[in-house]
Amino acid sequence: MITVFGTGTGAPVPADVLAGARLVVGGRRHLASAPVPEDAEQVVLGPLAPALDVVERHLDKQSRVVVLASGDPGFFGIVRALAERFGAERLDVRAGVSSVAAAFARVGLPWDDAVVVSAHGRDLRTAVNVCRARPKVAVLTGPGAGPAELGAALRADRRVLVVASALGSADERVERVTAAEAAARDWGTAVSVVLCLDRTRALGAVRTLAGPGTGPAQWALDEDEFAHRDSMITKFEVRALALARLGPRLGDLVWDVGAGSGSVAVECARLGAAVTAVEKTPDGVERIRANAAAHGVDVHVVHGAAPTVLSDLDDPDAVFIGGGGRELPAIVTACARRARRAVVVAMAALDRVPAVREALKGAGFDCDGVQLQSSRLAPLPGDVTRLAATNPVFLLWGVRPDGRIEGVAQ
Repeated sequence: MITVFGTGTGAPVPADVLAGARLVVGGRRHLASAPVPEDAEQVVLGPLAPALDVVERHLDKQSRVVVLASGDPGFFGIVRALAERFGAERLDVRAGVSSVAAAFARVGLPWDDAVVVSAHGRDLRTAVNVCRARPKVAVLTGPGAGPAELGAALRADRRVLVVASALGSADERVERVTAAEAAARDWGTAVSVVLCLDRTRALGAVRTLAGPGTGPAQWALDEDEFAHRDSMITKFEVRALALARLGPRLGDLVWDVGAGSGSVAVECARLGAAVTAVEKTPDGVERIRANAAAHGVDVHVVHGAAPTVLSDLDDPDAVFIGGGGRELPAIVTACARRARRAVVVAMAALDRVPAVREALKGAGFDCDGVQLQSSRLAPLPGDVTRLAATNPVFLLWGVRPDGRIEGVAQ
């Protein structure tokens, strides 16, 4: 049997937990502060595989093994690795208070509606995109992915960072800072967790399901769900297929280039993605912001003309491009060079299709497309109905075969 003891936020390890143990595994600070039996072998956790090999040798000899961990070891902790290697039935897990629960308690906020994302040993970009998309996020940090790096990535976002360090110890610190302030600090190695909060929505509503929520009940919303100018909006039939090809999800970053009303941007945000909308007209910028606010989502709006303004943006997972001016092939080329997964282009002009297709193929995408032309039910006098045709639209999409882009870290 393996006893896995979570020390919680500074909770001491009782002597009876370690009584009779022949092997005690844990971090250096855990072993130093625990009453480890003198005759027990000790393994300092570093690379996991060698430690698990030692555990297996002791289990083969029917020896008692104790693993010391921080907080709740079943929450982004060592329980997963132990259960996969030895089976859950061989574990006696005694959980402590997780750093996430402790941090939210320190600032007096419920966290049943929080999203928790780990950047420990993982690419920081997923955590950054979740922080952009959700109002209440806890980030488990690690070397190269701490408060400074998170703050640097979130400078343009209206977020407060709560940096909780050395929770439960005499050196505990819980500090509220802006993203810029976080980026300018050296936080050391004692950071337990970082909370990223939208102050206007940090309390949240009463929930039935924990976590980020179930997502929208509908997508491809009717055009009248958005403010738009003279019907200049991506129609819902086109939007439905575009969303299917974009595949927006929590942790993704999506660009909506030539966003117009921002209907695609808003829908991607409703589905969980972080979204940047690029629009060159001032009234369009305000319209996008109003539509995002009306649907309760965050959309970062950039005022400027593509492809020039794209160089200052973080690399996207997927891109939607609307409109169809002379610069469209250049815009598609610029987006295709940066997109990690997919580019979707909607256009009315047949003449633009070959150049867009070549731009997508030239960037290494598998390219496909359709012409969409729908007829909607429309009433006529006398309580009868006719079919009213909408204008045809060409929708082309490119999908990167391996989901990678050369020179861009995953």
